[in-house]
Amino acid sequence: MANILVIDDEQDVLHLIKRILEKEGHCVNVRDSALAVRPEDLTESQLIILDVMMPGVDGLSYCQKIRSQVACPIIFLTAKANEQDLLDGFASGGDDYITKPFSLKELIARVSGHLRRDQRKQRQGLNDGPIELLLGKQLFLVAGKEVKLTRSEFHICQLLFRHKEQVFSKEMIYDSLYGIDALGDSQTIITERVKNIRRKYKEQGEQPIKTVWGIGYRWEREA
Repeated sequence: MANILVIDDEQDVLHLIKRILEKEGHCVNVRDSALAVRPEDLTESQLIILDVMMPGVDGLSYCQKIRSQVACPIIFLTAKANEQDLLDGFASGGDDYITKPFSLKELIARVSGHLRRDQRKQRQGLNDGPIELLLGKQLFLVAGKEVKLTRSEFHICQLLFRHKEQVFSKEMIYDSLYGIDALGDSQTIITERVKNIRRKYKEQGEQPIKTVWGIGYRWEREA
C-alpha cells in the first residue's frame, strides 16, 4: 500500500513496527539511526516514523534537516509528551506524535489516517485558494505567479502553511530556521522576515499570515 521508513535506535521497536505494518500490506524500510538513512530512503518513502531520542542525531534535528526535501507525513515516536515537546516537534516539521509505549491499534490508525490525508492532498494539490506550494521546486505561487521569497522566508511560509491549525511563536520559528542553539534576536529577526513576506504577498493581492497577539503567527488566508 505504501512505502514507510522507520528510524529508531531500538531494534525491538523496529522489528515490531515492521512486522505490524507489513501485515497491513505496507513496504517497511527500517534504519537504526538517522546517519544510516540513504537519500533514496527519503525520496521513496510515503510516510516516515521517526524516533525523537536517538544518539548522534536526534529526531527533531533530523526532521528539521530533511523537511524541505520530503513532503510526506512524519510521525514522531517519543517517550516525552509534554506540551513544549509537542510544539518543538511541530516546529521542526513533524505532523504527529505517538507516545511510547504505544498500542498497535493506535500505530495502525495514525499511519492509515496520515496516508489517507496525504493522498487527498496529492490529488488536490498543496494549495490554499490561489496560493500553491510546489515542494519539489521550493516555490510558492499566487494564481500561477511565483512569490519571490528568500530561503528563510520560504521556510517560514512552508512551516506555517503545512500546519495551518498551529500557532507558532517567534522563538519556535527562529529555532526551526536556525536550530535551538543559534544565537540571535528571534523577536527582531522573525518580525522582519514576516514583514517582508507580507509585503511580497500583498503585491499579489494576498495576506496569508495572521498575527495571534501575544503568541505568534499562523497561516490564515484572508478571504
